[in-house]
Amino acid sequence: MKKYARQSKILELIEAYEIETQEDLAEYLKKAGIDVTQATVSRDIRELRLVKVLSKSGKYKYAVMGQNTEGTTDRLIKIFKNSMISVDVAGHLLVIKTIPGAAQICASAIDSLGIEEIIGTIAGDDTIFVAINSIEKIKEILSIFNELLS
Repeated sequence: MKKYARQSKILELIEAYEIETQEDLAEYLKKAGIDVTQATVSRDIRELRLVKVLSKSGKYKYAVMGQNTEGTTDRLIKIFKNSMISVDVAGHLLVIKTIPGAAQICASAIDSLGIEEIIGTIAGDDTIFVAINSIEKIKEILSIFNELLS
């Protein structure tokens, strides 16, 4: 089976089932008529950028990175709201100050929004750099953040 078809099936399976381990995923693929090795499953997980997220049942399951999985994004946004101190503009960058220790989880919240104009984030302990693809879009992104915070 071609890689594209196998990876498409993986995405379909993780959407339909709470798949907790690589072994579980390999078993689901086998039931679907796709024989794979653990190494292939591991490589596919990495290439598809799958991550483990906490499901409503309290178990960790595979999901697509950045996907709004059962309230994960909502929880991150709540943390973001409670942790942000200030936002400043520096060229194509937004510089966000947070309470100490919160920058990385806040950057994850920003990334999970899937805003096309945001190229990426870099987080330290209490500071996040948010790279914007166009200086003309800075005000638009600021208004999105202000809306989130209100």
